[in-house]
This record gives sequence, structure tokens and C-alpha cells, in this order.
Amino acid sequence: MKRIALLVLVLLLTAMPAFGKTIINLDPALTQEQFKKLSTDIGLALSYIPLSPAEPLGTTLLPGFDIGVEATVVNIDRSEPYWSLAGTDIPSSLVFPKLHVQVGLPVVPIDFGYVYAKVPDSDIQLSGGEIKWAILRGSTLTPAIALRGAYTKLSGVDVLDLDTKSLDVSISKGFAMLTPYAGVAQVWITSDSKDPNATLVVKKEDISETKAFVGLKMSLLPVFNIVAEADFATVNMYSLRLNLSF
Repeated sequence: MKRIALLVLVLLLTAMPAFGKTIINLDPALTQEQFKKLSTDIGLALSYIPLSPAEPLGTTLLPGFDIGVEATVVNIDRSEPYWSLAGTDIPSSLVFPKLHVQVGLPVVPIDFGYVYAKVPDSDIQLSGGEIKWAILRGSTLTPAIALRGAYTKLSGVDVLDLDTKSLDVSISKGFAMLTPYAGVAQVWITSDSKDPNATLVVKKEDISETKAFVGLKMSLLPVFNIVAEADFATVNMYSLRLNLSF
């Protein structure tokens, strides 16, 4: 199982270079409605992916740490006219390789997280963070429930200023080595063009979208885990994570 998961992740991380260099470069012909739809797609693709159950990392006595690598695959509908006006060599799927670090406080069931990603052979980068509060820690008999606030920011793209804020609630329950989880999130996307030549006439967009997510954490060794997650919205996202927890 561990070898299969590692192979899948390696394939995901190396998939993007097979395409030409992906550059976001907004065409002046882009209408306001097309800009809104494009911003929605990109914003959801860059929104925070939890890839973790609701239970806190820390215990009532000790802090907890989690560090891992992950990849998120985002499907793009290139038949939409606005994608043809969004840049060059836009593939049907974008792969986001990520570094994801989380720290759980002792005593207080609060986790902090940071994520960084760069799409290979592309100008697309993102960074973000999260604060998660486990309302219920969970036990042998009861599930864990958590609230999470998160923020992500697009960088590396000269013509687009975009960030996301999100709030989600999730629930999880461990069964031996498996911990399934699910949740729902509200994502707020703020997007504005940064056209140095002032050829674009589109205005800033503030967008609100809802997404649902389901995932499964597999604890194969005392400190080694595999997490898989699917996020469903206007744009669907599929993620796999390999991480060490201690």
C-alpha cells in the first residue's frame, strides 16, 4: 500500500512538465462575466485543502507535529471560452505539488497549518495558512468535530491579484488504522486584474462559493500516514498526501 501511494504521488508531482509552460495572461477580450467565472475556477483550485481529520494533533499534555508532501489535481473545463482567453498552454488538469506543515498545541485543541505550492513549468504559486479548533476532540465512542479558518494567496502571476478566505466545519471518527472525515466549507474569493497597460476593462470580483469534501486518513505506521481527499464544487479537486506525524 505504501509503495502504491508513493508511486501515485510521484506520478502526480511529475505530470505537469509533460505540458508546455502554463502562463496566465488575460486577454483584453475577456468580459466581466468571463472574468468572474475564471476567478471562481482559479479561486476554488487555490482554496485551502484540509487533508486532515477533525481531531487535533496535540494531546492534553503534549504538542503534535505533522509535515508532509501532497499533490492536488484540479480538473479544468477547457471548452469554456474564458479559459482560451486566460493564457497559453492551459492543460485539462492542473497539478499542485505542495509542502504542508501543521502544529498542534498542547492542552488547547488548536492546530496551526502552513502550505506552499508551485505548479511545475508554470508561473502559478500559492501559499496559505489555517487555524483549526477541535470543538470535540473525539474518543473511542464519539467523533471529533472541528472549525477551521484558512487563507490562501496566489503569487507569481503578474496579471492577477487573487486570494481566498474560507471557513469550514468537519467531522471525523477513527476506526483502527482508518479515519474517515467529511466537511463543508464556505470560500470567499477576491480577484482583481493587474494589467500594467490598462488594456483590461474588468473590475474587481468578490465571489462566495460552497464546497464539500470527504477524505480518508490511513495510519500505516506509528508516524507515517497517507491521506486522500476529494473536494466538490464548481471545480472538483482530488488530493493525496504522504506525511509524518509525531
